Amino acid sequence: MKGKKIKFSNIPTTVITLIALIILCIILSVASPYFLTQKNLTNAVLQCAINATLACGMTFVILTGGIDLSVGSVVAFVGVMLGTFVQGGMNLPLAILLSIIIGGIAGVINGFLVTLVKLPPFIATLGTMSIGRGMALAKTGGRSIQGLGSGMKFIGNGTILGIPVMILIMVVVFLIGIFLLKYTKTGRYVYAVGGNLEATKLSGINTNRYIMFVYLFSGIMSGIAAVMLTGRLDAAQPIAGDGYEMNAIAAAVIGGTSMTGGEGGLLGTILGALFISILNNGLNLLNVSSYIQQVAIGLVIIFAVALDALRSK
Repeated sequence: MKGKKIKFSNIPTTVITLIALIILCIILSVASPYFLTQKNLTNAVLQCAINATLACGMTFVILTGGIDLSVGSVVAFVGVMLGTFVQGGMNLPLAILLSIIIGGIAGVINGFLVTLVKLPPFIATLGTMSIGRGMALAKTGGRSIQGLGSGMKFIGNGTILGIPVMILIMVVVFLIGIFLLKYTKTGRYVYAVGGNLEATKLSGINTNRYIMFVYLFSGIMSGIAAVMLTGRLDAAQPIAGDGYEMNAIAAAVIGGTSMTGGEGGLLGTILGALFISILNNGLNLLNVSSYIQQVAIGLVIIFAVALDALRSK
């Protein structure tokens, strides 16, 4: 008997991403003797943590067929507000909680514009991206807020039982996200909305509620990422988060989340975020220009989307 041929379309995207990640690691380990050092690998995962957190929220949005271009600006604005709260003497846990709530409010505004005002997600979040960045710059006059204390430094650079705090935050975020998508009614409806919006509406499901939820969730993830980045830098910078939306989208798409919605998952997203982080890390070790790194990320996004289209056919 002839063996069955394995169709390319039947190979899970997460497997393809994992293979690509392994190949990339092998290439970089040969190209640079510093790549496989513990310090460098830890640094690569730390760089991944913020983008992965943003990409977790972005995955929810893309699963509904939407997009959130405002995440980088929300990171900047929430970071500025967090810095203002801390410098004003507010209790740190309360300052962090309020900052994450501000991120959630930004997400609700995006959801309101998409569901009730009926703006296309691209236009709605493009507008709020500009608003968020402008508010961050206006709040600080374009200056950084520095010296936020040992508590913020601990979040960005501290460890618990030898594990960096930022990595622990990332793990908790993804565990929550995976639980929501796989084991709750909300997760099933998020996939349904992205798979066929009209059919889901005709089934009697309030689709606006779940679209609003994914933008809320993305805003909360942006707020958490802002806390992580502010702690990492020990400063709140109004220009922070520039270009973060592209990296978050890239992580989701590389991990197999379809831009048309209804297909994908967070396991692929974390692999996609690791791929981007390790690619940037390796290019830095090889002294490749940051401008060329942007070109590389753009090419990877195009390749991932083209691969998704090919698999669909």
